[in-house]
Amino acid sequence: MKESNIQNAIRCELSKYGIVFRTNAGKFYQGQTVYSREFGQRVLINLRCVDGLPKGFSDLVFFESGGKAVFIETKNEFGKLRPEQQMFLKRMQQLGFSAGVARSTDEAVSLIGKAEEKD
Repeated sequence: MKESNIQNAIRCELSKYGIVFRTNAGKFYQGQTVYSREFGQRVLINLRCVDGLPKGFSDLVFFESGGKAVFIETKNEFGKLRPEQQMFLKRMQQLGFSAGVARSTDEAVSLIGKAEEKD
């Protein structure tokens, strides 16, 4: 299964318990969207490089009332953590947050501590 499919399933499931944000780490480009007759589609112009969150930042962040935050790195069954991801998860755990890898909705629900409440 593709990681993006797992991630979307996790986002839907966790939204039953709180708020889930999909994050973007690293650099990406923003610009103005215009229609190009030459290419027959919308394109970006006036591009500028934007720094997102730091490399290694988790794919998903879950928030629940009471100030609880959980950092979730999504991977498929074969996916491996990069060193930056390992360091980020370890640091969040050192700060007292729940943080880890989820390869399924069940693992994500367990990370947020709601396994006993799942339907």
